[in-house]
Amino acid sequence: MIARTWRGATTAADGDHYHRYLNQTGVAACRATEGNRGVYVLRREIGERAEFLFVSLWESMEAVHGFAGPEPDRAVFYPEDDEFLVARDEVVEHFEVVEAILSSDGLSPDQTGGSA
Repeated sequence: MIARTWRGATTAADGDHYHRYLNQTGVAACRATEGNRGVYVLRREIGERAEFLFVSLWESMEAVHGFAGPEPDRAVFYPEDDEFLVARDEVVEHFEVVEAILSSDGLSPDQTGGSA
C-alpha cells in the first residue's frame, strides 16, 4: 500500500471553509478513484494559520497514477485553492506503508466521527 502526503495552509479564519471545500474536491476525487484505500485529513491551528496534512492511501503506484495523472509527484489542485491557500506543497511525497494497525474497535478513517 502507498501513502501519498501533501501539506497546505490557510488562514485560521478560513480553516473550516477550506476543510469543507477539501472534502468536496480532493477527498471526493480520491474516494472516487479506483484503488483508493482511504483518506485522512489532519488539521492543526498554529497562530493565525490552519495547517492541513492530507494523506491518501492507495493499493499501488498505478492507482496513484489514476488519480494524479502522468506526474504522480505533482500535487493536484482545484479551482478555488488559490482563494484559500497561503502556503502549499507543489509536490507530494509517497511512502510504502510497511505496517498499519487500527484500534481494536476497527474504526476506519471515515468512521471516527472526529472533526478536522
